[in-house]
Amino acid sequence: MKYLWFIGFLLFFSCSEKPDETPKPPLQLNELRIGSYTLNPTDPTKNTAAPIDQPIQGNFSTALDVNSVTQGIQLRLKSGTETPLSFTFLDNNKTFSAHPENSLEPFQEYDLILNNNLKGIGGEVFPGLTVSFKTVPATLSITSLTFNSVEVLNTSPVTDIKQIQIEITFSTSIKPTFATNSYFRVSNTQNIPVTITLSENNSKVTLTSTEKLPSLMRHQVWISNEVTGTNEETFTTYTKPFYSGINTDPVFPILSDEALLTLVQQQTFKYFWDFAHPASGMARERNSSGDVVTSGGSGFGLMAIIVGIERGFITRQQGIERLDKILDFLETADRFHGAWSHWINGNTGKVIPFSTKDDGGDLVETSFLVQGLITFRQFLNAADPIENSLISRINTLWHAVEWDWYRKNNENVLYWHWSPNYNWDMNFAMYGYFEQQITYFLAAASPTHSIPKTVYTNGFARNGAIVRNDNFYGIPLKLGGLFPLFWVHYSYLGLDPHFSDEYANYWEQGVNASRISQAHCIANPKKYIGYSESNWGLTSSDNQSGYSAHSPANDLGVITPTAALSSFPYTPVESMKALKFFYYTLGDRLWGAYGFYDAFNLTTGWTASSYLAIDQGPILIMIENHRTGLLWNLFMSAPEVQDAVTKLNFTY
Repeated sequence: MKYLWFIGFLLFFSCSEKPDETPKPPLQLNELRIGSYTLNPTDPTKNTAAPIDQPIQGNFSTALDVNSVTQGIQLRLKSGTETPLSFTFLDNNKTFSAHPENSLEPFQEYDLILNNNLKGIGGEVFPGLTVSFKTVPATLSITSLTFNSVEVLNTSPVTDIKQIQIEITFSTSIKPTFATNSYFRVSNTQNIPVTITLSENNSKVTLTSTEKLPSLMRHQVWISNEVTGTNEETFTTYTKPFYSGINTDPVFPILSDEALLTLVQQQTFKYFWDFAHPASGMARERNSSGDVVTSGGSGFGLMAIIVGIERGFITRQQGIERLDKILDFLETADRFHGAWSHWINGNTGKVIPFSTKDDGGDLVETSFLVQGLITFRQFLNAADPIENSLISRINTLWHAVEWDWYRKNNENVLYWHWSPNYNWDMNFAMYGYFEQQITYFLAAASPTHSIPKTVYTNGFARNGAIVRNDNFYGIPLKLGGLFPLFWVHYSYLGLDPHFSDEYANYWEQGVNASRISQAHCIANPKKYIGYSESNWGLTSSDNQSGYSAHSPANDLGVITPTAALSSFPYTPVESMKALKFFYYTLGDRLWGAYGFYDAFNLTTGWTASSYLAIDQGPILIMIENHRTGLLWNLFMSAPEVQDAVTKLNFTY
């Protein structure tokens, strides 16, 4: 019995210590990638664009035996050269991250070998796998870029380029088939034909052209991303802007200064004559405004017609007929206590809101219109029955303007707007110096709805606070700070600025404001392309992004021809330099059907296609005032004007 018990005891323990012979499941690969690029383990034809500078990562079904990884994973070139790897582990050791000692070689075939030495933490066996892949091609880069033998690769901006001899050196040779105008271009507003040659084992591309470049134009070198190196190196699209210098050859034939002034006046006059609204004769707000006519711009247009008659661009009869048409329209157009709106429908005479609440009377625009009406009235011959009737009609219109109503309950200031729908909601009390001195002046001159001098003193002059005594670029400026130049133009198209009041000498104000605008462009603190003593003038105008009040305090790189040209009376020498630059140097880039386009920006390569009545008018009028004083003499001859001069204590 003892023997049998012992045998049983041995059997029990021998059975309980026998190892589990159940086979382990194999170690399974879930995903294999290089960076974010997923490798296909079974189809190497799909593994053709592996990155060269990212870790190789593999994710498995279970945790790895990290001690098996070094012997279990190798990376080799197809040539057999092994790439040393270091390893880190993620996801509780389910994922290895292999880091090559150096970046992989571009455009090469590799084998990633995962052999059967690779084990799971529980002894799971990996059956072995070799995954082949090809790396991306190398990057093709530019190592040198020269313009006329001057290195400019890292230079910005590239300026004063007078001819095209551009050499582009690449990091390696390119395929010769890409050395064509389809892949290498030089352009401004259009492509410039260039000759393309290869040298230095096809690593240098030379672009040449004998074409003379237009003055101070923005150009660009463009290279296509399709350009490929001889070893399939890839390239990223490249552009390099550059600017031509001044081409001293005049674009147009040279004229005498007087002939040039006449030409500019005649061409600009066409805006108000040829392009006037056909039904009303009024000036369209801009060349794209259709039926939108402008009251203030039409006041400038009336003065332009006088110049047109005196210069022989049209006959006196033609001018009188056009005035008659305009008066017919103004007599029936919407008015608000005698004042016209800023914009009017040229067919119907109905107001077109300038903004939501600006749908009524605009006193400033009305004053520009009345300035033109009074000037034309003084031009008419009272002894002629037809012209005398026009005089009477003008008087009726101008006497109907209720300047005193726009004091808003008899305040000692004028308000710009009144609306029948929104009343005084615009709430623009015209305190201080800007473009509206003519508004206060005509309100004081009105024989029917006049304002007392106290409104001028309190409103326009702010009881003397209008005086600032600033100094910019060494030039004193009594009033206003750094402002757009139309401030010294609009009010003084008819009102002769050779006067003083208690606050300033307005002739000196106009002269110095114009000189400051030029001085700012000479100093060019923002380093815009092309600014100079000949290329100057900042005022409100269109720009590449819309519309803005350009000034030395708001300099966006935009030159507006009306700024310098309307300053001819103030700065005749400086304005003539600008005129010759605009006409002879920029030429047909800026000169069009109605004179000079509204504005341009040489830095961005933008030129307006627009014309604006409020910009074209002062050019024509102020050039004439510079030449003959015609509009000043006519306006100042009006008895109401002389009365206002006395009333406001202006001294000439």
